[in-house]
Order: sequence, then C-alpha cells, then structure tokens
Amino acid sequence: MVITAGEPAGIGPELCLSLAHTDWASQLVIIADPDMLSERAETLGINVRIREYDASEKGTAGELRVLSQHLESPAVCGELNATNSRVLLKGLERAVSGCVSGEFSALITAPLQKSVINDAGVNFTGHTEFLAELTATPMPVMLLVAGELRVALASTHLPLSEVPGYVTRDRLVEVLTILQRDLTGKFGIANPRILVCGLNPHAGEGGHLGTEDEDVIAPAIAICQNNGMHVHGPLPADTAFTPTAGPADAILAMYHDQGLPVVKYAGFGNAVNVTLGLPIIRTSVDHGTALDIAGLGRADNGSMIAAVAMAAELAARK
Repeated sequence: MVITAGEPAGIGPELCLSLAHTDWASQLVIIADPDMLSERAETLGINVRIREYDASEKGTAGELRVLSQHLESPAVCGELNATNSRVLLKGLERAVSGCVSGEFSALITAPLQKSVINDAGVNFTGHTEFLAELTATPMPVMLLVAGELRVALASTHLPLSEVPGYVTRDRLVEVLTILQRDLTGKFGIANPRILVCGLNPHAGEGGHLGTEDEDVIAPAIAICQNNGMHVHGPLPADTAFTPTAGPADAILAMYHDQGLPVVKYAGFGNAVNVTLGLPIIRTSVDHGTALDIAGLGRADNGSMIAAVAMAAELAARK
C-alpha cells in the first residue's frame, strides 16, 4: 500500500514516521522527501531507518520505505510554502498511477492544506475531487467511518449556498447507487440499509421549510427503492442520527457540515475517510494538517492507524 505524507509543514510526516514501528500485514511505501522525514524524525527523537523504495524488496520493522519526492524548498513546521504544492500533487499522481497499475493495493493520504495549493495557482478543492479527476471518475462519494457509523455525503466541498442547486434527483440516485454498490462490494454488506437525510430542517416540514425534500430527495429515494435498494427517507437530520430511525449500514447527508460533525463527535481521532466510486481503494485521516502542533510530538496517530488498517481490510476483501 502507498501513503502520501501530505503537507510537509503539518503533522502528516510525523504520522507516517509513527507507522515504522507497527507490524503491518501489508507492505507500506511512503511518498515523501526522505530528507524531510529524516529531519522530522530527528526533531521528534524518533528512531527510524529511511530506505529508498525498491519493489523487489520487503520492508522490516523500524524502517520506512520511501519513494522519493524531493521538495522545492525545505519544510519548516507550521510555515506553509506554496513552492512545494506542485511537488505534492505530483506525488499524488504517482501514487494513483501505482494503484491503477496494480503496483500498490491501496492509497492512504495524510492531510493537505488546500489554501496553500490554491496560493500556488492550482485550483484544488480537496483530495476527493483531485483523485476523481486523475481516475476519470464522474461521481466520487465521500464516506466517513467511525466504528459502526458510516456517513456519506451527497455534496462535498461546496459553499452552502450552492448545495440546493447541486443536489438534484439524478445526482442523488447516482450517489445512492455508488454507496449501495461499494457497501456491498468493498465492505461486504449484503443489501445495505441506507437512511437519507433531508436538506431542510424537519425534512422540509411538509413544504413549509423548503420544497427540495418533497420535490427532489423523495423522488430520488423512490427510484432507488424501485431498483431494489433498501433506502429510506428523507428523514430530518436530527432524527436520522438517533436510534429512533432504526439500524443503518450508512446514512447519506446532503452536505459536508450536516454529516461530518456527527462523525467527528462520535469518533474523532479514530475515524476514517473513504472515497467511494473510484477504481482504486483510498482512505484518509479524518483531520487536517494541524500546523500549530507540527513538530511538537503532540500529534495523535489514531486516525492514521485506522486509515491504514481499513485500507488493508478493503484491499484484502478485493
């Protein structure tokens, strides 16, 4: 499996370093600047061997196999540098090509800083959209997993004002179809039960608080039900996430901040971001770059450990 180390000024590199002393069933390869990793290891007092990746050799405990991607400028903890942005994206491209070719069984990503990539003149809204473009995937679906809680998003990194126009009937049918297919194919859940949140408070309150729930979401659910899918809703979001809604293999939220706060409250530090719909397996941590604590030895690697473990599980099932 291949791991991209993320924003070099953030905690991604140290999360990768923390993996060296865990006994993984799958071989891990880190795409990063080896000098940057060595410097961060020295700063943190981490005893780790950095070895250049060779596909014909296996790694051993206490070392990291690194596919070198040298930075344009030295990394300084907590200080963003736009000159390194294009190198980081090239590393992602290399990781994806390796997954598509079968060289790597899965991709795990440490967090990137979207703002500094945009400062470099690259229109970058996030890993999900970038990976979709690289793999010619028309509809990626973001799924957050915290234990038994799985929350998918009908829209991802959009301004809230654009969500109602983005969430169309046809798009919802496509998202639900991908969600159902990957819950079955990647997670091994037969006939998954999916709950769908409404867009408006109280799922529109019969049209008094918005018509999207009746005019868009309900017809999309009906189409999926007619296709044999176990889909229910639209439910008020404050009901869908409670026991009164009944068991669910996944819940579909309409927008980013409708679903993610629940997942992060339920399992922050141990949740995993999985991109569905791609021709490759991709998992990620559930947090950002944490520039303020980079290099201080305070980064919690729980989500990275969970992301690697889930990638290995999905790859084994595939």
